[in-house]
Amino acid sequence: MKRLHVHVAVHDLEQSIRFYKALFDAEPTVKKDDYAKWQLEDPRVNFAISKRGAKTGLDHLGIQAENEGELGALRSQLAQADVAILDQKDATCCYAKSDKHWTLDPQGIAWESFRTLEAAPTYGADTLAQARPRDGAKAVCCAPL
Repeated sequence: MKRLHVHVAVHDLEQSIRFYKALFDAEPTVKKDDYAKWQLEDPRVNFAISKRGAKTGLDHLGIQAENEGELGALRSQLAQADVAILDQKDATCCYAKSDKHWTLDPQGIAWESFRTLEAAPTYGADTLAQARPRDGAKAVCCAPL
């Protein structure tokens, strides 16, 4: 079963962790110096915050697949929208190694379809080091180089 993914860039990580711990009534599943993530069942969401975004607020949205078949189906669905899709295999981002597909919706919001393969000890080398907006869209922290 797929899971919605929301990534929010925050100014103060500890203050934001306190807020979301209270909101979700749960400790983060992953907590690093620059990143925290809640893998919740109710609501079924992968909710992440980090100090890595170009500016605070919504960084990107996504759908997390549980297996290769679900990820392939998401890729096929995106192709029907007639949008540019960037595929990434074995990307290291957000302290995880994943296969993923990136696109932008008509408003310029980045969408990531991904399947997590394993945890990673670093935030990742396959992500933007600095904000580089494309076509007026806001650069996102996990977007491919």
